[in-house]
Amino acid sequence: MAYKFVDNYRERGARKKLVELLSSRGIEDENVLKAIGKVPRHFFFDETFWNQAYKDIAFPIGDGQTISQPYTVAYQSELLHIKKGDKVLEIGTGSGYQTCILMELGANVFTIERQENIFNRTIQVLPGMGYRPTFYCGDGSKGIAEHAPYDKIIVTAGAPLVPEILLKQLKIGGILVIPVGDEKTQKMVTVIRVSDTDYEKIVLDTFRFVPLVGDQAW
Repeated sequence: MAYKFVDNYRERGARKKLVELLSSRGIEDENVLKAIGKVPRHFFFDETFWNQAYKDIAFPIGDGQTISQPYTVAYQSELLHIKKGDKVLEIGTGSGYQTCILMELGANVFTIERQENIFNRTIQVLPGMGYRPTFYCGDGSKGIAEHAPYDKIIVTAGAPLVPEILLKQLKIGGILVIPVGDEKTQKMVTVIRVSDTDYEKIVLDTFRFVPLVGDQAW
């Protein structure tokens, strides 16, 4: 993990090219593209691997986890339709890259990570970059009930189903974005809470995430 926060014309140019690539792949939300263009993704990489930071690929960050592919981050972010001031629950902090994108979009982020080693790294890196979400270490599959309800919930790991406990933590009119499937591939699912008891579910494209592990998942 890099702690030397250096961002020069080379990295900024690489981000500009990444934004152009994501736009060509169908990402249309200008605010999402601006956020991708602003957050220095190389800060989440060991300096040895900085040349990988602006490729549209996932990359290992240790403990069996990865920093998500930029396209995937942009795709999920676009589905959330973030408005400034939205209270957002992020399940699976990981490197913190997605967290930063959400905050650039104006979200008030509550983020939870179960891997203690990754959690301890991320709580050092993000404040050094100027991002200060509310961090939790624990079982994200159960959400964070004490701060519910949330305007938006994003799950950054593949789940076998949509945990009922997360649905109950959504505001009416709120949006949950979660990859659902088996441990190899998942379909991206958007769930909108229509009323106290009714939800609208939309099944979208196929992705591959690390498994969501916890009491309400694998």
